[in-house]
Amino acid sequence: MPGPVPYTDNYTDHSTEAGFQFEFFCERCGNGYKSGFKANPLGIGTKVARGLSGLLGGRLGAAGYAGGELKDLTESQAKDKALREAVQEVAPLFNQCHKCGNWVCKEICWNEEFGLCVNDAPKLEQEIAGMQSAARLSQVQQKVDEVDWTADVNVERKQVALCPHCGAEAVHGAKFCAECGKPLAITLTCGKCGTESPAGTKFCPECGNALG
Repeated sequence: MPGPVPYTDNYTDHSTEAGFQFEFFCERCGNGYKSGFKANPLGIGTKVARGLSGLLGGRLGAAGYAGGELKDLTESQAKDKALREAVQEVAPLFNQCHKCGNWVCKEICWNEEFGLCVNDAPKLEQEIAGMQSAARLSQVQQKVDEVDWTADVNVERKQVALCPHCGAEAVHGAKFCAECGKPLAITLTCGKCGTESPAGTKFCPECGNALG
């Protein structure tokens, strides 16, 4: 009597009435491997027989129905056999980690040195390479932080984000709008002392002259 069918949670059944095929996946990286296609000798013949029994009906139809049930049982057994054969076919490509229980591909996710998947036993060279890359990025970030990127930024001069005349975005440091050419900051100039004040100022803060 055939034994239990292995691989119950990491494969996809691509079988059709014409034949059997399965795809097995690594439970870590998701890489997949398809088994070879196995033709189903019951497929086409039984399909024709079912069609005839449906057309003719009667005892022939009943016989066809019974034959269909027998075919389903036989096909199920054939699929189990095909799955076992598929497992044997792809088994050399996988190992099961006895720490976490996952089936993983040998090519990428298996650490041969420790006999565990790379989640439970990371490969030293890969870890060192990752650490080196992270350290390099950290050191570059430190160098970037040490550079003064605001030396040419005038933080004392009042800056507007949008041109008050046309609504275009203002260029940093510009006094006039690059879109309409009008001054970005609307100011009032005191006619008495020449002091500039923001729009809306009623009296000059320097000499008290009325600006309105």
